[in-house]
Order: sequence, then C-alpha cells, then structure tokens
Amino acid sequence: MPQESVQTLPAAGLIPSFTALIEALRPKQWVKNVFVLAPLVFAQGLSDPAKIRPAIFAFICFCMAASGLYLINDLVDRKEDQQHPKKRNRPIASGRLSVGTAVVAAVVILTVAFSLAFTLDIGFGLLLCLYVAINFFYSSSLKHVVVLDVMLIAIGFVLRVVAGSVAVHVAPSHWILLCTFLLALFLGFTKRRHELTIMLENSSNHRPVLAHYSPKLLDQMNTVVLGATVLCYALYTVSTETIAKFHTDHLIYTLPFVIYGLFRYLYLTHQCEEGGSPTDVLYKDRPLILCLVLWALACVLIINFNQLH
Repeated sequence: MPQESVQTLPAAGLIPSFTALIEALRPKQWVKNVFVLAPLVFAQGLSDPAKIRPAIFAFICFCMAASGLYLINDLVDRKEDQQHPKKRNRPIASGRLSVGTAVVAAVVILTVAFSLAFTLDIGFGLLLCLYVAINFFYSSSLKHVVVLDVMLIAIGFVLRVVAGSVAVHVAPSHWILLCTFLLALFLGFTKRRHELTIMLENSSNHRPVLAHYSPKLLDQMNTVVLGATVLCYALYTVSTETIAKFHTDHLIYTLPFVIYGLFRYLYLTHQCEEGGSPTDVLYKDRPLILCLVLWALACVLIINFNQLH
C-alpha cells in the first residue's frame, strides 16, 4: 500500500501541471499566425509544394515563438493579471503553473523555434529573432508607453507577413503590409477600450498605460484607423500593381466582406462588450467566422482563377 501511494502521487501532480502548461502556451492564439501564410495565398503559391512546405514550417516556428513569449509575458504580468477578473485564472497568475516550470518551458520552446527558423532560412530566422526581441521589450517596459504599446503589437503582425514572404521567397506587397498594420492597430485600440471599460477605476492597476487612455480618445483613434483600413484595402484591390499581378480587378468584390467584418467586430465591442481578446471573439461569433471564411474563399478563387484556366 505505501508503495502504491508513492507511485500514484507524482502522476496526480504531474497531470494538472502539464495541463496548466498547455493552457499557458495558448494554442487558441496560434490563429494569429495565419498572417504568416498570407504571402503564400497572395503569391499564388497554393498549388506549389515548394512554397507550401516552407510556409507551414514558418507558421509552426511562429506558433512556438508566440507560445514562449506568452509564458514570458505571463511571468512578467502575473501580479497585474491577479487584478483582472478573467486573467487572474491564467495558470501562472493563479499558481497552477510554477514560475520555475514556466521559465524552463519558455527557454526550451524559444530555443527550438530559433533552431528551426535558421534551418529554414537565415533571413527568416533573423526576422523571428526581431519579432521575439520586440515582444520582449514590449513585455518588459514598452507596453507602458501610450500609443507605442499598440503600435508595437501592430508591427508584430507586419513582421509575421514579412517573415512569411521571406520563407516562400516572394516580395510582400506594400499594400498588404499597410492593411495588416492598420487592421492590427484597430484590434489593438479596441482591446485597450475593452480593458478600460471592464476594469473601470481599477484599470490602471491592471495595466498602468490605461491611465493615459479614455474611451472617447480610443473611439476617436479607432474611427481614424477603421476608415484608413477600409480605404487602404479598397485601393489595394484596384491598384495597377494588384491588377497587373493577378490579371484581374475582381478583388474589389471582396470589399463588402471586409467592411462587414470590421463593422461586426465594432458592434461586438460597443454593444456586446466584447473585444478583450480578438481570438475569443473570432472563435465564438458565427457571423464573423462565416464572413472571414467567405472572404478567404473569395480571395483564393479570384487570385487563382487565371491559373486554373
């Protein structure tokens, strides 16, 4: 009997710890890294195995790097997260995952990610290093600088697109980079607004930079960014560069999906008090999911139509 208890106790403690680690890696957030795959689609590489393999490889590298960064971020923010009604339940903030385990896991995951990235392409590896460095400085200090905090998040999405382009050896369109940056700004400012309204007077204790924001200011910022995003995407679809590349001007017909998606997200933020996590909104709002699927399908069909004929 004593021997049986000695054998079962470690297992009982190991399983919850492993479960907490997987949760801390935030696999649901990996959907953000589909931006790495965007160059594959817009370079008409979906039928080219020589481009598909490195694109998937790049996606995996960014997923691993992102998970390592989530661990670091949660370690740095564990005290602030304990003040948040939802984030207090995160594995590290709640104590379900020890600091030591999180540190070791972050180091191992990031080391493997870097190794795989440089194996794929030196340029891609350097971009992944830059992405991690920016996020590290963001977590340690720059997240407290008003406006710059959201801009750095947006730059992270742009780096995903650039890295994906390097992985499949295509030049990224300036329009796509600009649209990505503006869209990420919109999502970032929306998230700040949600944090500000849900935390009320306790918001600056959770995230000190929120003391420099107000709902009115963030609404004004989002009005500018939202309009710029729609205009930029519309100009991209009818630009001479785009038409010459894809031999069609039909991408303009995907604009209604973009407008609906942005306005739907704005509705969810203002009327349904969503917006704390863009990925959570995406996973549970069926109209938004359907809109994104239809937009992606329309883009793939329009871009690759001439190749099929």
